[in-house]
Amino acid sequence: MSRWAVILAGGVGSRFWPLSTPRRPKQLLALVNDTSLLADSVRRLTPLVAPERILILTNASIAADIAELLQDIPAHNIIAEPRAAGTAPALAWAAMEIERRENGGAVMICVHADWSIGDEEGFRLVLSHAADTAERESALVTVGVVPTRPDPGFGYIQLADAVAGAFRVARFAEKPDVSTAGHMMREGYLWNSGIFVWRVSDFLSELRAHTPEVSSALADNAGIEGFFSAVKPVSVDQGLLERSAKVLVIPGDFQWDDVGTWAALRRVRTRDAGGNAVAGAVHLVQSNNNVVHAEGSRVVLFGVSDLVVVSREGLTLVTTVERAADLKALLDSLPASIRDQP
Repeated sequence: MSRWAVILAGGVGSRFWPLSTPRRPKQLLALVNDTSLLADSVRRLTPLVAPERILILTNASIAADIAELLQDIPAHNIIAEPRAAGTAPALAWAAMEIERRENGGAVMICVHADWSIGDEEGFRLVLSHAADTAERESALVTVGVVPTRPDPGFGYIQLADAVAGAFRVARFAEKPDVSTAGHMMREGYLWNSGIFVWRVSDFLSELRAHTPEVSSALADNAGIEGFFSAVKPVSVDQGLLERSAKVLVIPGDFQWDDVGTWAALRRVRTRDAGGNAVAGAVHLVQSNNNVVHAEGSRVVLFGVSDLVVVSREGLTLVTTVERAADLKALLDSLPASIRDQP
């Protein structure tokens, strides 16, 4: 079986403002350790998939930066999307690219560039199991992460009957409130991680059958510009997985975290004795459970808890861990002279 990996590395990551900007978005930042999130994603996959079979889909504005960062990845494997159109068109284009280069029987493993994985070997074992299942069952396989907390920031997957080391999907649930998330966790639901594994031919066949937002553009041969102009934006979850009868889910428990906000860094960074997650020149006195990221300046905290402090040249953000998820609302209220600093 030929295996390919597709890494979705678009977007800006506005919840990591002021460090994340259009010219230096979240996936290019070293937020969890000393390596950028994207480079970490590639490193985790290379024991499973050779660099020449890793495709990276990203924004045209940072494609050159990614090529410079990931010199082991062939330049033609870094694909610049002409416009943001959601995960279904992006993965459809990647599937067609793999089919052009090899064949429809290849299995593609699809991940995002902005995750933290604590158990990397366990992660790869689950991906291998998913790839074997996708090939054997001709199924669209998603990996559902075993939840560790009732998090309202994720979608959830309810399991149905078992099938050959996997489960059929009873339903996909949108992001719930905290109470409902707790109920789902107790009932055995899984987090909808966004990890997808399938044969190229099966994926394209199901898109043609169930995803009109994309299917009409699959046979046009109009190039990437024409393809992305023709499709309608839609996620692969809503556009295909919620419509197909060929979806299976495999549980995964490998310390996965979607690094979605500054507050998430308390879970994925190494913390000091006071529970602080820090990077850069930071000095803390009688301070606990803070997230501090200092770039280009020194930050001192005294007698405070549960804060997020992000300092870069010319700009410092101070908020609470609780409000860290609301940065999009903050950005909408800021003048462009502050919001759009490069």
